[in-house]
Amino acid sequence: MEEQCSDNKIAETESEAKLVSPSGTDERVEELEESAAENKVNLGNEGGEAQQSENNDESTGTEMLAFVEPSLSNQKVTPDLTLVLIGEANSIEIGQKNILLDHDGQTNVEPFSTKLYDLCGRHISVINLLGPPNIDEFPSNQDIHAFLMLIPNGQHNSHYNSGVQWLEKTFGKGLMAHVMTVVTHGSDEKCEGALTELTGNSSLVEKGYHTCNRCMMDEREIIALLEQVDAMVSENGPYCHSGVMCDENKGNKEHMDHQSHKEERMDPSLCQQRQTEEDIENNATAIKVKCDPVKRPADVELTSDIRSEQSVATKKVYYSTSGTFMDMSRNMDMKSEEFSDRINRKLHYQKLLGRLHLEEEIEKKLSPANFLKLGPPMKKDINVSEKDVAYTFLQRLMMLDYRARYVPIKKENPELNSPNPDQNFTVGTDDDDLDDFFSNNSDFDQSNLKTHVHPMDVQMAVFHCSDSFFKQNMITKLSQCQYALPLLVPDPVTMDIECPLWTFKQIRKTWKITEMKDDTNTVTMKSMPICKAETPMVSFLRLGSPSLSKSQLMNTLINERHNTFFHRNCPGSTKSRHLMDGVAEIAWYCPAGKPNDAFTDCIAFCNLHGDALSFEKQCEILTDKSSVNVVLVPTLEKNDKISAVISALYKFDRPLICLIADSDRVGVEKKKGKYKMGLNNRSQSEVSEELREIIGKILSGSHSFFQLESMNDVSGIKVDEEDAVCQKGKSAAMKIVELLKGIEVSKIKDTYLPCQGQLWKEWSKIHKELYRLKGNIEDDKVQKQQKLLKKRQEQVNVSFSKPLKMFIESLSTLSGNEKDYFLKWIQILIDALSTDDLSLILQTYDTKWAEVLALKKKKHDKTELLKHDKTELLKEKQTELDKISTKLQSATFGLEHIFREMGQIYEAHASLQKPTKRGPTDWSKYPELAAELMVSGHPMELMDGDAGHVPLTWISSLLEEVIKKLGDKRVFVLSVLGIQSSGKSTMLNAMFGLQFAVSAGRCTKGAFMQLVEVSEEIKKNFKFDYVLVVDTEGLRALELEGNATLHHDNELATFVVGLGNMTLINIFGENPAEMQDVLQIVVQAFMRMKKIKLSPSCVFVHQNVTDIGAAEKNMDGKRRLQEKLDDMAKLAAKEEVCDAEFFSDVIAFDVQKDVKYFAQLWEGSPPMAPPNPGYSESVQELKTIILSKAKECAGIPLSQFRSKIQDLWKALMNEQFVFSFKNTLEIAVYRKLEKEYGNWTWKLRSNMLTIENELHTKIQNRKLDTVEVNYLHQELNKTYEEIQKEMTKYFDDDRDKDMLVQWRGRFEDKIKDFRNELVKGVKRKLDEVIQQKKACKKLDDKKTEFENNLLQKSKELAHKLKDQAKNEQELEKQFNSVWSGLVRQLTADTKPIEDMNYDEDQSTVLQDLGFEWSLVNDSKTSGEYKNISEVSDYIHYVSLTKHNDLSGTSQQSQANDEKNTKGQGYHIVSTLWGGFKRIFNSVPTQQMKPLTSNSDLPYDEQKQIRSLIDDVEKQTINLIKQKPVASRGYSLTYLQEAANNVKEKVTEFESKKKFALKKEFTVDLLLYVFHRAWTWLSESHKEFKMNNDAHSYVDSKKMQYYRVFQNFCKGSSSAVVLGELICDKLKSSTVEAVCNNTAIDLAGEMRCNFPAFNGNRLNLEKHVLKSLAEKENFDGFITYKRHPRRQVEEFIREEVQKYIFTDNKYKSLNILKKNVDDIKNLVSQALHDATEKVKIHNGDPDIWMEKFSSLLKDKLTFDNICCQNFSDLNSFDFLKEEIEKGLESIVKELRSLSLDEMDKFRMKPDQILIDQLCNCCWVKCPFCAAVCTNTLEDHSPDKHNVPFHRPSGITGFHTRGTENLVIDFCTTLVASDRHFYPSHDKENRIPYKEYHTAGEKYASWKITPDESKLTYWKWFVCRFQKQLEDHNKRKFQGRGAIPSDWRNYKKQEAIDSLDEMYIL
Repeated sequence: MEEQCSDNKIAETESEAKLVSPSGTDERVEELEESAAENKVNLGNEGGEAQQSENNDESTGTEMLAFVEPSLSNQKVTPDLTLVLIGEANSIEIGQKNILLDHDGQTNVEPFSTKLYDLCGRHISVINLLGPPNIDEFPSNQDIHAFLMLIPNGQHNSHYNSGVQWLEKTFGKGLMAHVMTVVTHGSDEKCEGALTELTGNSSLVEKGYHTCNRCMMDEREIIALLEQVDAMVSENGPYCHSGVMCDENKGNKEHMDHQSHKEERMDPSLCQQRQTEEDIENNATAIKVKCDPVKRPADVELTSDIRSEQSVATKKVYYSTSGTFMDMSRNMDMKSEEFSDRINRKLHYQKLLGRLHLEEEIEKKLSPANFLKLGPPMKKDINVSEKDVAYTFLQRLMMLDYRARYVPIKKENPELNSPNPDQNFTVGTDDDDLDDFFSNNSDFDQSNLKTHVHPMDVQMAVFHCSDSFFKQNMITKLSQCQYALPLLVPDPVTMDIECPLWTFKQIRKTWKITEMKDDTNTVTMKSMPICKAETPMVSFLRLGSPSLSKSQLMNTLINERHNTFFHRNCPGSTKSRHLMDGVAEIAWYCPAGKPNDAFTDCIAFCNLHGDALSFEKQCEILTDKSSVNVVLVPTLEKNDKISAVISALYKFDRPLICLIADSDRVGVEKKKGKYKMGLNNRSQSEVSEELREIIGKILSGSHSFFQLESMNDVSGIKVDEEDAVCQKGKSAAMKIVELLKGIEVSKIKDTYLPCQGQLWKEWSKIHKELYRLKGNIEDDKVQKQQKLLKKRQEQVNVSFSKPLKMFIESLSTLSGNEKDYFLKWIQILIDALSTDDLSLILQTYDTKWAEVLALKKKKHDKTELLKHDKTELLKEKQTELDKISTKLQSATFGLEHIFREMGQIYEAHASLQKPTKRGPTDWSKYPELAAELMVSGHPMELMDGDAGHVPLTWISSLLEEVIKKLGDKRVFVLSVLGIQSSGKSTMLNAMFGLQFAVSAGRCTKGAFMQLVEVSEEIKKNFKFDYVLVVDTEGLRALELEGNATLHHDNELATFVVGLGNMTLINIFGENPAEMQDVLQIVVQAFMRMKKIKLSPSCVFVHQNVTDIGAAEKNMDGKRRLQEKLDDMAKLAAKEEVCDAEFFSDVIAFDVQKDVKYFAQLWEGSPPMAPPNPGYSESVQELKTIILSKAKECAGIPLSQFRSKIQDLWKALMNEQFVFSFKNTLEIAVYRKLEKEYGNWTWKLRSNMLTIENELHTKIQNRKLDTVEVNYLHQELNKTYEEIQKEMTKYFDDDRDKDMLVQWRGRFEDKIKDFRNELVKGVKRKLDEVIQQKKACKKLDDKKTEFENNLLQKSKELAHKLKDQAKNEQELEKQFNSVWSGLVRQLTADTKPIEDMNYDEDQSTVLQDLGFEWSLVNDSKTSGEYKNISEVSDYIHYVSLTKHNDLSGTSQQSQANDEKNTKGQGYHIVSTLWGGFKRIFNSVPTQQMKPLTSNSDLPYDEQKQIRSLIDDVEKQTINLIKQKPVASRGYSLTYLQEAANNVKEKVTEFESKKKFALKKEFTVDLLLYVFHRAWTWLSESHKEFKMNNDAHSYVDSKKMQYYRVFQNFCKGSSSAVVLGELICDKLKSSTVEAVCNNTAIDLAGEMRCNFPAFNGNRLNLEKHVLKSLAEKENFDGFITYKRHPRRQVEEFIREEVQKYIFTDNKYKSLNILKKNVDDIKNLVSQALHDATEKVKIHNGDPDIWMEKFSSLLKDKLTFDNICCQNFSDLNSFDFLKEEIEKGLESIVKELRSLSLDEMDKFRMKPDQILIDQLCNCCWVKCPFCAAVCTNTLEDHSPDKHNVPFHRPSGITGFHTRGTENLVIDFCTTLVASDRHFYPSHDKENRIPYKEYHTAGEKYASWKITPDESKLTYWKWFVCRFQKQLEDHNKRKFQGRGAIPSDWRNYKKQEAIDSLDEMYIL
């Protein structure tokens, strides 16, 4: 064959040329002329048609001329053009992409510009003289063709003038004919006005002007510039510089010489003599260069450099006697033509890319990342604009729409594409019109007709503009669309051939081979990567231009219903195409194993587009690789080029089928394997049938096989896999895979990935058992936790196999593209490893399954024996089938398993806290490596389908790393559910361009997640940044059998539904049974979501519906679906204990909008069926629905998604999902809200305290006698409004606002209620003060009289004893005698208020109730009554009154599930109560007998007695505090009322019990209550006495008036005496004000800055527990257990004391000093203002006093002093000075005041904080007595909860019928199979899992199962075991034995665990 090719013809011709004689010159010239004419290239064709356009597939071909390009390196070549660049250096951007100049130096490293050579094929030298002029650098004795003066835009005038001056001065004016002015501009600049401005210079002509982008990267601009330079050179010739010329005349002379030289070269006479030679030259070398891509050139010009050079070459031919010159001429002809062809191709290619808007992509390339984005829905317009056609093609292709090739293009300018319909018609005769109608001439100018882009040009343009990874995706999608794929692709410019072998690597084909064995058709299935498949190949070639379409004929052979190969009759086809000629496409026919298969085995069909004569290399490759060659020719004649090729193929050893277009003969075999067949006048079906038979016949015999990978061995072409980056990735992958070879695939994972195998499955199984504990729970739990650690240690021991280390090393060190190649290669090579094994296993599985089905279908045998045999055989076969299924799963091996191994290594090392190392064993870096891949678009495993478990530690760390890389972006989680093999992954891949694995029968195992970025185009419409797609293993998977299936399905469904913001429920087919299975699972999952307050949306996708267009059928289908959903909702409601009648009660659902029907995926029967276009339309519509719903959703931050995974999975581990679910994120948000709520309430309280303080002062000063609620609200309103604004901002702007909204209304109401309660409380307090003040009015009125009398008497006595002023003793004696009489006189009519005789009153009250004095006295004496609430056992207070046994058969609480084993006699020995029962049953009369056993009183009764004590104490204290003791004083009746109330409560309690409480109990309880009330009663009575007892008041004034007396005696002025009296009053009031203000400030300081007080209730609880542990005070623990509020209050008091007096003493004193200074400033200002007012108004002392007191009375308690005794006061400045002196003394004393003084006044910091922090929930857990930690006291409808429960035995909880305390945490018990008794006297047992059904006190709690890892209580039990046992009178033994592991915990670990708990 090769001997017939055109290369050889040329070689022969050249050989003949060497021997030609001079006489034969004319003959050879004629041959050259003909050859040149044939190969003439037209580059100016505006229509954009290619040189060799064909009529679609076929065109008139020209002979392929091959030549060898001369090497530039081996020859010294004179430059065609030498250009000198002058001008400013900044006028051009020099860089590698600059075509004109890519170097800074004077000349390039190469003698010529390679970029310019590549551009136009000419040798051009560029000399760089940019910058400051330096004539020394100018080259001498060298032809310069042009000077390019580069001028920056905007500076053109000044730079042009200076440049011209320099040039003329240096070289003379004549040089300007050789200067080209080039104005350069930026890409965003315009310089149209530059020419207008420059034309004012006489030296500038327009043709010597050009504009260019400063970067010089636009090829069209450079070509246009070179054309202008050529024109200038052809007119003026080159300029030769021999030295520096500054003289004008020399310049002129030089210019003239060059002009003369040019004229001599262009002598017309020479042209006339050589006319023939010029004609030949014109034909051979003329090139029409297109100057502007938009404007058509007016004329075609010859470039002077080519003309000159080739003219010389031609002359040599005629004047030389050697044939060598003829060869040179011929080579020059061919090279010129090649250059022109190359330029032509490049221009057409650029124009095509421009039309498709792909210019930028040719450089930066399209990548998968461009399409792995959520963009706008595809346009539904029928036509798209030309600029959008490429992207529309790709969008449709990614969605598996095979109509992507047929994108109708909108006509941009219709007037250019069709004749004008309104044109004027010439008027002529009918005959003329008829002649014109039959004429072939067209009046319409078709030169402007612009055809749309050929569809295959679109495909190939996109292919060329894509990187290798996107090419691979694109080719994979084309394959799925059943389209032919490019096998050989010529470069659009250079025509170098490339085989894109890499792009085929992802394609996998499956087919069934039909063979005859033993006269039976046997069908064998094969499935393998297509690159590995060895198949026959049939190649189709076209020689010449036959009228028939070769591609169309091939389609009829492969798939008659689908255009696998594009042909001329396909929609959108045009006459011109630019990128398909020379492309060889390949497609595979895959039989389905059916009788109507076209062929019985897989066959590759290859199609070379274009005339094969023009593509010799492609033709050679295909004919060599083919099993059969099929050649289509127009005719078959000898002595033409076609016949030469046919003869070569005929002689070739491969079968040949020659299809002749003009022949009508049927196919005939001329020679073995050589067929001849006519096509003329024959139907296509006839031809295809006959051709199919011939090919089948040939391939039925021996034939060669083709494998794609063999293309690597073909020489002369480039294979894309040979790329260095690809090879580096492949090499790294090969090293790993080499280690895996030789091992059975099913054993690879066990050998090299051991961590994820049995060890991980066993760990998962044990971990799940932790949530389903049995037997001795805590001990069992400890053992299981140890087993888990052991499994982790085993994983650590086998970690880091060599392949994995190599994998990690490559992942860590390879660069971006290298890493991508590496990962792709790993997957490809791994798939190749398992292909054969999987095929074999699948075949075995099919065979065995068929045998099982056959056995099941057989009719029942009549004999029992045969039935038995059949059953046994069936069991045997099913067992074998199970083994094969297991093997099939083991043989599944992919990249995801390597990532799974990384995850397990990470989890194992992290759980054991192993140290990290550098390199591939640095496990801590694994999440970061995986996160990089996830961010780049790789799917990551979320749930391991093999182990059925979520690796929470790994997933959490992985997502944490993703957050580090992306930020905490919001994601919209879209999850998909459906039965196995229902097309979920296919749908997601088509919708989002993802890469989820798709394989029928073996779908995604578990769940995978993949990030899809929201594109910038639509991001503004959404509130999230990414869509996170979760694809799941199918429900009802065949691999999961038995009972595990339902559990697995429910688990998976609940998990993915809970994760998703939206769930797609995929229903396949119309099988109602399968649909019912899915719906039942899904509805139950949604119902669970509702119960845990998650509300995802849902869309039902009904796939594979036969007739989606029938509206009536769809409506009926929706109705049936709605009915089924409602039915399922009712069933699920029963199981989940929920009220739901309809599915819409469970989730917002509209059957009209939320159901989408999908057409079936395939248009026909696979494997040859293309995807159904309706399927892609359905995908598009579904995407639109999803996006419309997503707009309403804010998504979820990645950090919340991470938490959600943890919460859902932990809850799923428990059997009671709803009661086990704990939304940790929601809890964290709520805790944060609680903290904010605390801040808001504190602001209100702090403000109200200030208001209360001021009003209290006004009341004391009698400035206010009533307080209105409205006034308090008004005063508080400003703060309240500020808080409302803060709340609004918090709920509206917080990042968790979507979650906060559920509590918004409740907390707004709570703040309002808090304000109202605050106002009511303050109103009540102030009303009491007002009442007290009114009660004291009588005394207050007397006080003024007393003080006036005392002052008057003191003054009078002082005057009498004035002479004895120096005798202190005498003065004191005289004063005392007068004072006593004065007091008697003043208090004669008032009775003294007596002190309380509390002890005697208690005895009196008790005796009045009938209790013996001795009993009361004994109780008082012992003092044990003070601890009655702390007593561990109340048995000594109880007497039996009835025959009934208190405990029945057992002690209360936990059911005794223990078995009687050797040495354990729990059920043998009766309790003492049982003995009493038998004894008392025999006694005829009711008697009271004491109970003596310490363990006889049931736990529940003990608990109820303790509750009685607490309740009675609380009620009685509240009753007493309601009494007006502070205003009316103490009365015995208060105690009597309280005592009667206590006795009634005890009697009521006894009436409900089977036992009586002894008198001792009632006495101790009464004394205990009185003891608790004493503090409040005594303080209140003391206050009453101080305010109302005249005797006490007068006594308190004695020392004050003695000092007055002394001053008068000493002769002090009235100012001094009055000043001292005022200072005495100021002293007490300032101390009170300072202490009250300091108390408020200190409380605020601690509330904001003290860690224990600045958080929520849980934070306070944590610090209380820390304090108890640090003290190790058991009594404190008991108080905390029984009276948690009391213990918390005590903690607050202790911490306040420590803060004020120890830790922050100086800060506290500074607060005190600040308040002292404030009071000092207040008093000083009042003194100043009062004094100034008196001076101005000439006032008297009374006016001064009135003004002074009025200025103080808002802040200080200050009683006016009557000034009638100071009427002689005349110097108020002196009075002011005296008071200021006294004030300094007061201030000094205040500054040294002890902070203890605060306890004496109304405001106390500890009480303020107690009121703030203890106003919360104090309900205790019914099992372990842990206190609810909700900050709100009434937090309904939220249930009580606490994050740290404790062992129930701490409270005395024990196993019924034993002395064994319960060691188990209730959070563990509620996940176990254990039971408990809600009441000691009832026999009904309740499973812990259903604790909420045991009554209200249980149902009001939410106890979430967990692993009870809180170390604190484990340490506590071990530390205080003895004390706890003694306190509870029981033991930690038997089932309640303390696990040995607990004893290892230290106190510090226990304390630290509280911090961990707080984080949970």
